[in-house]
Amino acid sequence: MAADTSGRTFSEYLSHHLQNLVYGKLPAGYERVNKDGTVEVLEKDTWTFAYSGEEVSEMGFWAFHVDTLFFSITLGAAFLFIFARAAKNFSMEKPTKLQSFVEMLVDFVDNTVKGTFKSAKNTLVAPMALTIFVWVLLMNLMDLVPVDLIPYPAELLGVPYLKVVPTTDINLTAALALSVFGLYLFFSIRSKGFIGFIKSITLHPFGPWMLPANLFVELVDMLAKPLSLALRLYGNLYAGEMIFLLIAGMVAWQLTFSGIMIGILGTLLSLAWAIFHILIVVLQAFIFMMLTTVYMNMAHEKFEQH
Repeated sequence: MAADTSGRTFSEYLSHHLQNLVYGKLPAGYERVNKDGTVEVLEKDTWTFAYSGEEVSEMGFWAFHVDTLFFSITLGAAFLFIFARAAKNFSMEKPTKLQSFVEMLVDFVDNTVKGTFKSAKNTLVAPMALTIFVWVLLMNLMDLVPVDLIPYPAELLGVPYLKVVPTTDINLTAALALSVFGLYLFFSIRSKGFIGFIKSITLHPFGPWMLPANLFVELVDMLAKPLSLALRLYGNLYAGEMIFLLIAGMVAWQLTFSGIMIGILGTLLSLAWAIFHILIVVLQAFIFMMLTTVYMNMAHEKFEQH
């Protein structure tokens, strides 16, 4: 396989672009291979950035995906800034384009929530749904940024890895899903009461004489909620990013005349996939919001023993 200008093969190029910028602790005695090829034995536990997948594995659970944290927090701050600006410049007589767009978005989410969430007692569900939809959408839209536009300049500045799409990191999608699951449990217990919640997972759906089966079915159902949320969002965005990288490889690694033709085809395919991917990134944000609203509605349903 031909190498790119940095000396990587295409498979190495893919691995590089799918690796997060990780900050964690390498243990004392770890043999670290430096950039110049020399081997350094660490004399004590060292917090540092990982320069290889092996170092990421050695860092274990307590490591930070710095790029995921940076882009997700930055996009969340952008969301707050845009909506705060629209609210600050609110005008009934002369609404700005930004205000009109924000109002349209708020009305869309509010109407969607009203059609799904039947309880009027919890006024936090609609704002939560709006936050989830816009934040996830902004993170998904980073997938439309050309794959080398940000990572390549960052590497020239000394940043070894950089993934710019937070939702292609299972850690972030799992964190979002677990947050929703925690709210589901909280509202379930608050709505039904602790005893009512225990009854709902032990006496349903087969009745009191099938308690072990009831508990098994309900626990599987509950665990499926965060898993479906996390894996659906992660899988769709990760696959989309992979396709962008594969198409980019068609352009970057073909240098013959026939390769130029393939490169042109790759550019057209990249554009076509980007247009189609707009639907995917919006749809996945909408699905995440809808499932969250459905779970909140389930949490507020009263348990009735038959």
